[in-house]
Amino acid sequence: MLRVILYVGLSIAVLVGLGWLFTTNELAMQAIFSPKFEQVRRTTFEQSKAYNQGVVQELQNMQFQYLQADKEHRGALAALIKHRAADYPHDQLPPDLRLFIESL
Repeated sequence: MLRVILYVGLSIAVLVGLGWLFTTNELAMQAIFSPKFEQVRRTTFEQSKAYNQGVVQELQNMQFQYLQADKEHRGALAALIKHRAADYPHDQLPPDLRLFIESL
């Protein structure tokens, strides 16, 4: 009877140990691979047509606001436009918008 209790206890300890080992392994794998997966997702998103059209449209709207603004507000709008366009590759912008941003 004591032997059965010992085997059951040992079996439970082994199962708990294996569960702990698998959980620790999963956390370690997440810590290693999650940033890489997120970088791939971000790169894919930034190459999407919707993202690129959205950025261009937003910059064109800002250009329109800049051209409609009075001289007092143009400085702030120019800083905002330059900040928004800084992360975006200029070779993907339409030529007129690229020239406008470079002129700021």
